[in-house]
Amino acid sequence: MTSKNKNGNRRRAGCGERGRVRQTVALAVAADEAAYARLRGCGLFGAADYGAYLRCTEQRLRALHGHGLAVHLRVLEPVDFEDFCAEHLLDPADPVAEVAYAADPELAGEPFAYTGQRLAELLPALTEDHLARVRISIGCAALLAAVGCERQPQERVTAVLQYVSEVCLALAAGAGDGRHRLTLRSLGLLDGEELTAAAELLVAAGRPAELGREAEAFCVTLAAAVAGYGSGELLLYRAGGEVSGWVLVDGWLRPMSALETQAVLGAEGAGPPGPVGRGGFPLPPPEVTSG
Repeated sequence: MTSKNKNGNRRRAGCGERGRVRQTVALAVAADEAAYARLRGCGLFGAADYGAYLRCTEQRLRALHGHGLAVHLRVLEPVDFEDFCAEHLLDPADPVAEVAYAADPELAGEPFAYTGQRLAELLPALTEDHLARVRISIGCAALLAAVGCERQPQERVTAVLQYVSEVCLALAAGAGDGRHRLTLRSLGLLDGEELTAAAELLVAAGRPAELGREAEAFCVTLAAAVAGYGSGELLLYRAGGEVSGWVLVDGWLRPMSALETQAVLGAEGAGPPGPVGRGGFPLPPPEVTSG
């Protein structure tokens, strides 16, 4: 499970049915009224209220989708949009700026595809997608910073990502089938930067299933913590209510005892009658992280 940051994901064309080239359109959408109001202050959207904006946007999306176009969406986030315009010397009120922002190839992760859903029902998922993209970007930046002083940074990144992949497979196998939750908190050894992540872990037949953007963000954050020789905790909230824990020491994961896990839960305010702390099970050895 690796990060896919800066991969040119806003492709202009893709394969359609029967080998035909399918045109791709990227659109950015204001996800709530507060964002809409701030963006209107930048000169976008004219005089329409937010409800009218959503109806108009949905009609536009359905028309594009109905004509066979591949429609990719992203959140039109006010501060990020303003920064984007400043960086690229664009006028936020110019429609070209919104188009360029929607199609930004620096956007982390795979495209969020529109497939004909009602926009009001789609916005929560699009917002979660946006937040995961932000976490991916933060994790990727931390990972690159962590290996910046290595003699062979690319080899180190490859080794760390391989280790994280093996850890995630081991967590899934040890957790057993069901819907679980992973949380991570780490502090960088040199800069003291705190990294946090959480992701659902759905396990079927002993292997992780339905790995989405949230899991991608978790994995790249864990990779950054490992590469930066960080310290912290990884917790596995099992479907049955028990919690297993691992302590992150100098960039590798050691199983906690049941008492250690319970102490971490208590520090997080999850005391009785909350989850029951259990000891962690062995994960892949730290030697695989060396590079």
